[in-house]
Amino acid sequence: MIFFAACAANQGDLVAEEARKAGSEDVRQTQSGVEFEGTWETGMRFCLYSRIASRLLMALYIDEDTASDDELYESTMALPWEDWITPDRTMKVTCTTQSCRWIRNNHYAALRVKDGICDHMKEKFEGLRPDIDTEHPDVEFHVHVQGDVVKWYVDFSGEALHQRGYRDEQTDAVLKEHLAAALVSRSEWKRSVNDGNPGIFMDPFCGSGTIAIEAALMAADIAPGLIRKRPYAFQSLPGFDEALWKSLREEAENRRRKALDERDIRIYASDISGRAVKIAKEAAERAGVRELIDFREKDFTLFTEKDVPGEHGYIVTDPPYGERMRVEDIDRLYTEIGTILQTCFKGWRATILTGSSDLLTNIDMKPDRTNTLYNGGILCQAAHYIIFTDAEKEALIERAKERKRQRLEAPLSEGAEIVYRKIVKNLEKLKPEMEKAGVTCYRIYDADIPEYAAAIDVYEGKWINLSEYAAPDYIDKEKAEERLNEIVFATERATGIDLENIFIKERRSQKGAAQYNRLATSNRFNIVRENGLMLLVNFQDYLDTGVFLDHRPVRKMIQEMAEGKRFLNLFCYTGTATLNAIKGGAVSTVSVDASSTYLDWAIENLKLNGYTTDIGNFFYRDDAIDWLWETYDRYDLIFCDPPTFSNSKDRRTFDVQRDHWKLIRAAAMHLAPGGTLIFSTNFRRFRMDERILEDFSVEDITDKTIGKDFENDPNIHKCYLIKNKVKVSVPRKRVIRTR
Repeated sequence: MIFFAACAANQGDLVAEEARKAGSEDVRQTQSGVEFEGTWETGMRFCLYSRIASRLLMALYIDEDTASDDELYESTMALPWEDWITPDRTMKVTCTTQSCRWIRNNHYAALRVKDGICDHMKEKFEGLRPDIDTEHPDVEFHVHVQGDVVKWYVDFSGEALHQRGYRDEQTDAVLKEHLAAALVSRSEWKRSVNDGNPGIFMDPFCGSGTIAIEAALMAADIAPGLIRKRPYAFQSLPGFDEALWKSLREEAENRRRKALDERDIRIYASDISGRAVKIAKEAAERAGVRELIDFREKDFTLFTEKDVPGEHGYIVTDPPYGERMRVEDIDRLYTEIGTILQTCFKGWRATILTGSSDLLTNIDMKPDRTNTLYNGGILCQAAHYIIFTDAEKEALIERAKERKRQRLEAPLSEGAEIVYRKIVKNLEKLKPEMEKAGVTCYRIYDADIPEYAAAIDVYEGKWINLSEYAAPDYIDKEKAEERLNEIVFATERATGIDLENIFIKERRSQKGAAQYNRLATSNRFNIVRENGLMLLVNFQDYLDTGVFLDHRPVRKMIQEMAEGKRFLNLFCYTGTATLNAIKGGAVSTVSVDASSTYLDWAIENLKLNGYTTDIGNFFYRDDAIDWLWETYDRYDLIFCDPPTFSNSKDRRTFDVQRDHWKLIRAAAMHLAPGGTLIFSTNFRRFRMDERILEDFSVEDITDKTIGKDFENDPNIHKCYLIKNKVKVSVPRKRVIRTR
């Protein structure tokens, strides 16, 4: 027989292993589940023991050449359905399709199959046919169409396999049984179970108790089918062997008794909610594992070392995440989780499931590995942590030091040596000048050697942002990778900054939404200093760090010009120009950007420096061009640094060379008398439109805004001061005529 086991996304490998343990030697993972071959006994054993699969179907017939819905109906009608159902029983038909050009609607396909079955039965039984029952059918058939291949199945398991029957009342946030089992199976604890000696298990956010109960079922080798309340569908199918089924259950009972006799099972579950603990206890009672789990009402953030049941153990848990709590509370909770783990659970392993991977950054530990799964449509991440003891940490530090020593003492390759010397030469020139000017973030290398094309920026002498320029297509990928490694090793050697603090990105031409795409979700921010201000930078999540270093002189100029001015920052990004205007004494600031992420970043920058957003400093999430046409306020100083190219869902694309004259005109309408617009762009081939030069007073100040660290790249940006021309009226002379 051919069986198909449906399962949740990313769990196919676990279900495939269950199929092998059930006795199948031919197992294949598919896009939506696992297909395997075996006997009736294989299928029954799979249903009895599976913890991860959600449903099991048994293939009845296969047609590899069906080209229309009419052929689907005809093929269905020709099959011997009397082998599986009689007219006095009810049925249900479902359908799924994949890559099928001739069926677009699954419901319609199911109707065609239903008609084929019913018409066949009427021919065989003098007009009698099974009735349809979509809620509780006696037999459920399923058809899957993939291209021209049609497979007809009968439901072998019946009620979803994850419905063990022990859950009744539940808390608001529930992890389904098969997903909890998958989470536990991914944890390090499962290895100890496989070895026959389960380690200490703990779930400190147990809720309804599902994770702890599934762990107890595994530790006691209790087949989920033993606690299932309803019969399986195969028990009412033709060919069911009652005696064989009885022997399989007896085998499972013997395995359970043996495990309980031989294994020392220590499972702990706690929750801050007394109601949740009560529900969990009742569920464990129904599952037959109440005596295996120590339930407690306890707030995990109040745990001390006395609450830890052993020197070594495993935590597997699903804490609350953003869907259920306020953002500020959830951030605080995950920070406290990290603190408790590192304080009280040294030597343990922990698996933490969350629907918001950003929250894991608050734990302040690096996961050893991660897995993904879907819980109720929410993409979740399971992060697995090793919580080192003090001795283990010390040993890791020493090993890291030794690796670094060996790396720095090893000779550089010829290419790396060339790059190293160039960076050292640049630093010898730049570092004294930057220190004298109080500059702590600056560029130390920018493709100075063409074969090694990268921009290298140092931040606070602690971090390196290394942007590799994408190699041309004709460059061998392995060669490009080798050169990148040489740049990295040369940078570490020249600057003394550890490899782990050198952040590498590939910089290529970006268009549209791609230029703002996130690279990761670390949410790790560091603080740098510039012009007497503190700025938040992020080295991992975006192509740019949050501070455009080439605009450092422009920001200083804004600070010097801002006193007593009303300041407008268009395309404000992370608000660094706004910060400089505030520090320079601006009486009010307005910052506009289409990205809520950047606006939030800008607001955090203000808070970091002790400035508020409730008096005088305003932020608007809007398309900057639209905003200019929809508002009327005037400003004494405007900074406009538009992207080279962008998309907006409400208007056509923006191209700075093509459209800057419209943008400048719109911005100039908001200039107060005597006001100044600072216009900047990073488009290297930029040329100011003649219409702007004719209608406005324009001063090219690019040379004045290029820092010493960018002098080798004077085209890094263009910058202009733009003002409305002053109209001078000359009084007409009166001419007095005399005779």
